[in-house]
Amino acid sequence: MANMTAGQALAKVLEKWDVDHVYGITADSVNNMVDGLYQERENIKYIQVRHEEIGALAASADSKLTGTIGVAFGSAGPGSVHLLNGLYDAKMDHTPVLALVGQSATGVMNTNFFQEMNQDPIFADVATFHKQVVSAEQIPQVVDEAIRSAYATRSVSVVILPDDLSGQKIDYTERQTKPYKQHQLDLAMSSADVNQVTSAIKNAKRPIMWLGKGAQGAREEAIAVAEKFGLPVLSTAPATGIFPTDHPYYMGARGRLGTKSAFEVSQTSDLILFVGTNYPFARFMPQDKTFIQVNNNLADLGKQFDANITVLADAKRFLSELANTNYQAETTPFLAAAKQDRHLWLDWLDKLAKDDKNGLRAEGVLQAIKENASDDAIFGLDVGNNTEWSIRQLPLNKGQKFTMSAWYGTMGFGLPAGLAGKLSFPDKQVWSISGDGGYAMVMPDLLTEVKYNLPVINVVLENRAFGYIAHEKIQANQAPYGIDLLGANWGEMANNMGAIGFTVTNLTELHEAMTQINELQAHGNTKPIVLDAKIQNIDPIDTSFMPLETSTFGEDMVNNYRETYDLPVDGQPAFSDILKDFEA
Repeated sequence: MANMTAGQALAKVLEKWDVDHVYGITADSVNNMVDGLYQERENIKYIQVRHEEIGALAASADSKLTGTIGVAFGSAGPGSVHLLNGLYDAKMDHTPVLALVGQSATGVMNTNFFQEMNQDPIFADVATFHKQVVSAEQIPQVVDEAIRSAYATRSVSVVILPDDLSGQKIDYTERQTKPYKQHQLDLAMSSADVNQVTSAIKNAKRPIMWLGKGAQGAREEAIAVAEKFGLPVLSTAPATGIFPTDHPYYMGARGRLGTKSAFEVSQTSDLILFVGTNYPFARFMPQDKTFIQVNNNLADLGKQFDANITVLADAKRFLSELANTNYQAETTPFLAAAKQDRHLWLDWLDKLAKDDKNGLRAEGVLQAIKENASDDAIFGLDVGNNTEWSIRQLPLNKGQKFTMSAWYGTMGFGLPAGLAGKLSFPDKQVWSISGDGGYAMVMPDLLTEVKYNLPVINVVLENRAFGYIAHEKIQANQAPYGIDLLGANWGEMANNMGAIGFTVTNLTELHEAMTQINELQAHGNTKPIVLDAKIQNIDPIDTSFMPLETSTFGEDMVNNYRETYDLPVDGQPAFSDILKDFEA
């Protein structure tokens, strides 16, 4: 037992749960809590952000990248409200985050004091666990309970702390209850389930496997199943990299962030093995398929689509059992055609990347990132067209990691994700990739990277437009109103903020900048870098619906689609034509 302030006891609880840094901005309603962090500064670092939203987004990114709970705090009133955007990102992507929220001192509560708010209802929707402490002695126990709840529910916990309570002395004894970080269930899986799935795949002519985030950590098992059963593999966009992106069986993601090969192969398939995903857009696919769903959450089975076969199981364990079945498929014309479709798509992207006769293309920037990224690089992705280009081209085939605002889709996620990545993985190369719209929202926190000597490579793809929204307006035949952006010299602004800035407008300048960035890294640079890439404002190809089959969509629709995206028929034939060549 030790006598200390409740704020210091709070910090010790965080340490027990392996939290080594927290984000926030100090203020009068959290000063005592921050002083507690100061007392434990050797073990836990306070990261002073320039906006609480950045802190909450970074905490969410931390959790997604590491599996360890992210922690952010905000003061009573405006500081706590600023946290909400990042907390909703954590909620929507099912990742544990703890928000520590300041409150007016108990002596002035309920007196309409400055910045006093009834904060619990504000957080009731975003947080599974939300409690206000009523005594100093409660603080360590409630915070411990909040963290357990966040891990158990893979969601957000909020603890509201009246400031005077955090400053009071208490007798603190560390809790002995083990800090479990994963809510594990021993899901019984019968051999009958494995045999039923095996039989269904064997009897299918065009089977595929579709992986979601639930298959995280099952890369080797997924490869074994794909190769044993001859399955082309898709992933949801957030699950990109679970299956190596350079594997010849990997088709990419389906949807607007996807690829031609993923769309066509899944469209043509007659059986889909969904593993670890509750893919919401399956409802829009042709229903002439056998749907198999493997998920460890009973509530998710059949939620988005009516599955023909359902298996309640852990993805890794199920795939391991499936890989051990006594079966080896031969290469089918369908698999061969799928591999060729993938190869042609990647070849087309490569040609786009090398073309800068009319100015720099985003594909060229992503190709340069791919060529210069390390095998264990960390990528923080923003939201918008930049996400499309990144998902299609980033190398996620070895030890790389990436994070994105997948379901909530908040712009401005890229920079705080890069910030979090470098704090959690200080010895690894870290990139953030943003459009100029998202970057402008959060750019002041480049100063946070400068302050803490975090050499993140922040790539800004400037097309001076909300490109992702521009596409929606095109699809709706609406005027391009409200989407144009005022440009800026982001590279020079970075220099003025104490970072290192580069501005590039063509491939030559881009490659020269990458060479300099590599030299800086090799010589131990500690400053953040901003690569301001002035790209053409080109609407990236929409792969959510690709009318390329003339027998289905007619020549007019097919020709219009090809002309819109400059998709040549000789280099990008319809899948049916590729398949005919292998069936001949």
